[in-house]
Amino acid sequence: MREYILVTGGAGYVGHRLVPLLLESGHKVIVYDLMIFGCYLQDHPNLLIIKGDIRNTQMLEMYLPICHTVIHLACISNDPSCDLDSKLTASINLVAFDPLVRSAKECGVTRFINASSSSVYGVKKESEVTEYLKCDPLTLYSKFKLECEEILKEYYDEDTFKTISVRSATVFGHSIRMRFDTVLNMFCLHAHYGAVTINGGEQVRPLIHIQDISEFYRYLVTADLDGRSYNYGMENISLLELAKKIKDKLIIKDSVDNRSYKISSMRSKITFGIYPVWSLDTGIGEISSKLISGYYVDPSYNSMYYNVKRMKEIGLT
Repeated sequence: MREYILVTGGAGYVGHRLVPLLLESGHKVIVYDLMIFGCYLQDHPNLLIIKGDIRNTQMLEMYLPICHTVIHLACISNDPSCDLDSKLTASINLVAFDPLVRSAKECGVTRFINASSSSVYGVKKESEVTEYLKCDPLTLYSKFKLECEEILKEYYDEDTFKTISVRSATVFGHSIRMRFDTVLNMFCLHAHYGAVTINGGEQVRPLIHIQDISEFYRYLVTADLDGRSYNYGMENISLLELAKKIKDKLIIKDSVDNRSYKISSMRSKITFGIYPVWSLDTGIGEISSKLISGYYVDPSYNSMYYNVKRMKEIGLT
C-alpha cells in the first residue's frame, strides 16, 4: 500500500521545516539522507528516517514501492560546494537523478516534485524573469539543475506520473539544521558580530522564506501537476538594499559573482493559488533573535552551518 512520501535530503536545511509540516498534515514520511549534518527531527509514528545515498538506487528501491510521492531535495547545494569537487557534484546532482526518477516511475510512484533553482536563469536584464525566458546557467550547480529539469520532463505522464520542477528563490530563515552560507542568513550573522560584508552589491537576488517554500512543497503533494517548471519567490532585492535592511555598518568588496535576476512567480501563483507570506523583515527578526539568545553554537566557525566546511571536514566522496 502506497502510504508514504519519500523526501530525499529530508534531513537538510529545508527538510527540517518541510517534514514537520507534512506530518502535521497527516502524511507518512520517509526521510532518506546521508545525514552529514545529523538529523534533528523529532520521533513520530508516521516518520521513518533512513541513512542512505541517492546514488544507491538498489537501496532506494526498497522504499519506493510504498511511496506515492517523491520530493527530491537531495543535492550538493550552492555554487562553492559544487565547485569543491566537480566529480562528486556530478555524481549526486546529475548522474543519480535519472536512475532515481526512472526507478520511482517503475516502482509505481505517481508524482515527483523536484527542487530546482532560479539560478538557472544566470544574468538577466529583464525587469521580470518568467519561465518563458531562455535559461543561461553560469555555474555547475545551476547547469545540473537545468539538466535535471529536462530529464524529468521526459518522464511526465498525465495519467500515471505527474511531475514539477520548482525554481526556488534563494531560501532564508531559521531551521534546526541551520545554514549561514545563504545570503540573508549570512548577512544576519555578520550584523550580529559587526559590519555586513558585501561582495559587489548591485546584484539582485530573489528570496523566499524557508516556511513559504516548505508550504509550497506541502501543497504540491495533492495539487494537479503539469510537468512544467515554476518560479517561486517572495521578493527581489539587491544585495546592498538587503544589507541595509539588516544593518547600516557595511563593508563593500569587489565581486566576481555577477549573477543578477528578478524572478516573477506569477505563473505559480495563478496556477496553484498559493502565495508566499513571510517577509524579509520577519526572517531577519527570526534569525537575529536566535543569534541574540545564543541558540546557534559558535555560528561563525561551526562547520555544521556551512556546506563547504562540513564537506571538507568529513572528506565527502
